[in-house]
Amino acid sequence: MIVMKFGGSSVASATAIEWVAGIVKSRREQQPVVVVSAMGKTTDRLEEMLQHAARGSAYSAWCLFEELRRFHFQEAKRLLSAGAARAIEERIAPKFRELHGLLIDLEEGRRLTPDLQDAILSFGERLSSELVAGAFERKGMRTTHVDACDVIVTDDSFTRASPLCWETYAKLRRTVAFAARDSVVVMGGFIGATRDGQVTTLGRGGSDLTASLVGAGISAEEIQIWTDVDGVLSCDPRVLHGGYRLRSMDYDEALEVARLGAKVLHPQTAAPAVRQGIPITIRNSRHPDLEGTTVGTRAMRTNGVVKSIACLMNVAVVHLSTRETGLLRGISDGLSDLFERNQIGVHLVQADAGGMRFTVDHSPQLCELLHDLDSSVAISVEEESALVSLIGNGISSTPLVMQRASAALGSVHVAMASPESSRSISFAVPSAEVAVAVERLHREFFRAPDPEIFAATPESARRVPVIHTATPGRGLAGMPVTNL
Repeated sequence: MIVMKFGGSSVASATAIEWVAGIVKSRREQQPVVVVSAMGKTTDRLEEMLQHAARGSAYSAWCLFEELRRFHFQEAKRLLSAGAARAIEERIAPKFRELHGLLIDLEEGRRLTPDLQDAILSFGERLSSELVAGAFERKGMRTTHVDACDVIVTDDSFTRASPLCWETYAKLRRTVAFAARDSVVVMGGFIGATRDGQVTTLGRGGSDLTASLVGAGISAEEIQIWTDVDGVLSCDPRVLHGGYRLRSMDYDEALEVARLGAKVLHPQTAAPAVRQGIPITIRNSRHPDLEGTTVGTRAMRTNGVVKSIACLMNVAVVHLSTRETGLLRGISDGLSDLFERNQIGVHLVQADAGGMRFTVDHSPQLCELLHDLDSSVAISVEEESALVSLIGNGISSTPLVMQRASAALGSVHVAMASPESSRSISFAVPSAEVAVAVERLHREFFRAPDPEIFAATPESARRVPVIHTATPGRGLAGMPVTNL
């Protein structure tokens, strides 16, 4: 058995779902279990809808609801043709009636609680999985639709629930593994339910976690993540077109790429697969004949080789300086606790004789939190910043990598540069200079990529930076930005 997860872009329309059906049918002998995300931007529309309803903006909520309903009905008619009316009446319409009832409750004064939010946001995957199952049946495949809420058991941390793995595995073995013997199983990602049946969501990127859980629960041979890129690339395609495709990576490298900004594999979601040593393959649903990138224990182990350049946008660089250096340790510990309590991620920390620097996720609370620090500490913040990271096993202990990177960046303003771990080196740069930084680093480290590690892509021959416009970094009100 294999698990095939298709993201929102892969099931964004009737045409896209038809394409997915063809991919799955060609792998029918491998007993696929298919996990799907919501169609396109459906989850974003649901979020907007519930916010309008919670504020009492009934007309705005109704307009969004109708737009979403018409879209799903229209795509169902295009996808299922003669059988569309029955499918809509039996599979789609009841879910929209249920959603409408929840929105009316909100408009009439019901408080927007995390459990109600999860109930509303779950409809994207509940709808898309029904449409995909209908498309597979029309394609001549025997299909079983499984409600993810019946098999993915979670705690009650609504909006980012954690799965209860062993209970989930037991349910998956009894239902999904059994059904997959003679039919294609289709289920939604991102959603689950507590022991008492309350709907939960697993947080953004939760469909990858669903796929990983299903793979572990049924002891799959492989988990395939089908997306809109050819695999893990040597550079972020949102910033620089034309990177090389990695043939394979080990789990640690792939998760580092994901943690530092790449969108092909969600951080922390692969743990169930990693524990069982199940390979994960990143593939492009628009180019299904490409082999993609395989992530697993059998990846070629190469130390000191830069495998990929990742970009993490929307971070801030906090500079602290004080003449009383004895205060720095206490201030640093206090800041770390402060950031953790307010769920602000910390990426880089550096100390020198004159002060400290932090690279953190940008937050609207940041300025207010920093104003409460000891008055003897001078503070400045570069808000419009990004992290550009080199990733590869052992590169942080290879001095030549840092030397080459620093020389390649040249005139790019680097506020901080530091190893993040044994397999990554990160540079904090202004958002406006990200494209230039990535292009220079890619030119330096991928002049002659090893063909055993990298494969050319159609765009490799013409690398074009995607220029981002951004306002230069601004400091806190009344405080200048420090240029180091």
